Amino acid sequence: MDWDSSYVGNLIAQALAEDIGPGDATVAATIPEHAIGRAHIVAKQDLVCAGLPLAERIFRALDPHIKLERHAEEGQLVHKGHDLLRLDGKASAILTGERTALNFLGRLSGIATLTHQFVEQLAGSRAKMRDTRKTTPGLRLLEKYAVKMGGGANHRIGLYDAILLKENHIALAGGVTAALDQAHSYASSHVSPRATTAYEAVGQIPSHSEAASLPIQIEVRNAAELREALSAGAAAVLLDNMTPDQARACVQIAQGIRPDCVVEISGGITLANARAYAETGADYLSSGALTHSAPNADMSLLVDSLQ
Repeated sequence: MDWDSSYVGNLIAQALAEDIGPGDATVAATIPEHAIGRAHIVAKQDLVCAGLPLAERIFRALDPHIKLERHAEEGQLVHKGHDLLRLDGKASAILTGERTALNFLGRLSGIATLTHQFVEQLAGSRAKMRDTRKTTPGLRLLEKYAVKMGGGANHRIGLYDAILLKENHIALAGGVTAALDQAHSYASSHVSPRATTAYEAVGQIPSHSEAASLPIQIEVRNAAELREALSAGAAAVLLDNMTPDQARACVQIAQGIRPDCVVEISGGITLANARAYAETGADYLSSGALTHSAPNADMSLLVDSLQ
């Protein structure tokens, strides 16, 4: 993640402007302008850290000379009571930036923590956990970064870096075979080196070949659609809303017809059933819950002293 990118800088500026407006009235009323404060951010639950570099930049935006001491690393699992960050600088900057920093830290660490819990359920299987496009508008790169910090993998970043043929695309194209034929034709006519994509922003840099062509994946709802997709040249399939037994049967079909086909399962994946789906032999499980339903990680900023 490029923490010094314009994307991150603009998010910080917008978030602070939203919260501070013309000025922090409470701080102005109670904190001397030149007062120096010492504080720390502490985890109030077991969590996986994500977003500490962002929090540091929020405080530095308010006090360029603030001293920051990180006590945890990105992607690290820490326990309740663990200090994440220590701060020594203008008290006004610490208190004014507190909520914005905690909002980002809690959101991103919450996603990383939930992802970690899913990844633990998949341990020992071949399956990897990955995200979807069900993200908060404007925060997609940060939230997908948090998924990686939790041990998950990123699916496509947006509508531009992969072709995913879903139910409505297939219906409008005239069926599974027709949709795949049109997708293959489009992809082959648009093979050219592309500029750096959002993959770099979350630390996943594609190879030249990956950057030069669009991957194609098609959603299938049953074994008949799967067989048709494989016959039409599908290299990656998404098994949608199947039971673990149905998914297992489809994985076996795919492996028998095209062993190199990438098989992903999506729809209704929860912590309670993730293991059952992982044991089907699929390559990936995906869940929008990683980003749209992750609870914020609980943490607090506490002031230690004021001078």
